[in-house]
Amino acid sequence: MGVCGEFRLSDVLDCLVYFIFRVSATCGNNLQLSRENKMLKNIVRTMVGFALISTAHAQEEKVLNIYNWSDYIAKDTIANFEAETGIKVNYDVYDSNELLESKLIAGSSGYDVVVPTAPFLERQIMSGVFAELDRSKLSNYGNLDTEILTRMAAHDPDNAHSVPYTWGTTGFAYNVDKVAAAMPDAPVDSWDMILNPEVAEKFQSCGVTVAEAPTEVFGIVMAYLGKDPYSNDVKDVELFEEHMLKVRPFIKYFHSSQNINDLANGEICVSMGYNGDMLIARDRASEASNGVDIKYVIPKEGAAIWFDSLAVPADAPHPDNAHQFINYMMRPQVIADVSNYVFYANANSASTEFVSDEVKSDPAIYPSEAVKALLFADLADERKFTRALSRAWTTIKTGK
Repeated sequence: MGVCGEFRLSDVLDCLVYFIFRVSATCGNNLQLSRENKMLKNIVRTMVGFALISTAHAQEEKVLNIYNWSDYIAKDTIANFEAETGIKVNYDVYDSNELLESKLIAGSSGYDVVVPTAPFLERQIMSGVFAELDRSKLSNYGNLDTEILTRMAAHDPDNAHSVPYTWGTTGFAYNVDKVAAAMPDAPVDSWDMILNPEVAEKFQSCGVTVAEAPTEVFGIVMAYLGKDPYSNDVKDVELFEEHMLKVRPFIKYFHSSQNINDLANGEICVSMGYNGDMLIARDRASEASNGVDIKYVIPKEGAAIWFDSLAVPADAPHPDNAHQFINYMMRPQVIADVSNYVFYANANSASTEFVSDEVKSDPAIYPSEAVKALLFADLADERKFTRALSRAWTTIKTGK
């Protein structure tokens, strides 16, 4: 069928080179079909390769795989995104950074968008887990809060790999009536409620729970003991383990999402958790009219402040769709709807006018400057420290 009779890629490239030389010869160019031929073929191959890659991305299948925390998006966010873009979203959830990290480090997770907390994001970036974001595809980037971007840059230099999603605190919530019945003079403004063995014992019968978040719990315990919450000293891990084992007999379980419904239903009475989750529990109890009254506290000893971000794994199968979703989430109304539903402050300055007064005025969601001064961030830890903390956490959870 001649030089262009085959349709394999290699033959198409040969065909392009052939015609280029025929045209050049017709125009009187004396091209030497040796070294120049090889050079030109390489150039054409490169150009066609880039063209094919661009075409592949342009024709990316309309699928998006998201891995997010449980109860961490508005009810209609995904449905609205699918309706607008025609992209089918597969949405999975997790309840600990450690679980997310295990999937990312193993590679080939199949996810396009994930939502790590800042210190995990930081060390995952160093491990090459995430792709750099293409700002040219993020037209809504200018809506973001510059103060939060500055804070996040300490974890993600130049904010190259992530877009901040929401932020909040890790404190505790309690069932007002059950706590009062068990201990009328309970120190409800203090971590004593969970970390003082003599106090925690009072609530063993009605249920005490702790977040499945070893790095945050470590910082909280250090602050409670008057130590440095940012410590990377392995000796402090030993102190942490020793103290937690004193209260372990009174802890019902360690989990970061089960406590929402359990608190709302009155099955537990004191729970360490994320502020938004605790407020969801409060509202679910109110909606159920079940007589459960829940309050969230940022203790006087201080609490952890955290930031969650949207990021794209380096091996994401649908990176263009991931950028579309992240850009969609930076729309003021869209992210405001998330804040109004999950009770977390978001990182979008332009969304403030769309955030409900109930959320904006709640000091448990937007704490005062005085309370902010008591908050400490959860930073990435050294590997030696992380291994020691992991072993200690296993010991604490098993109680031996």
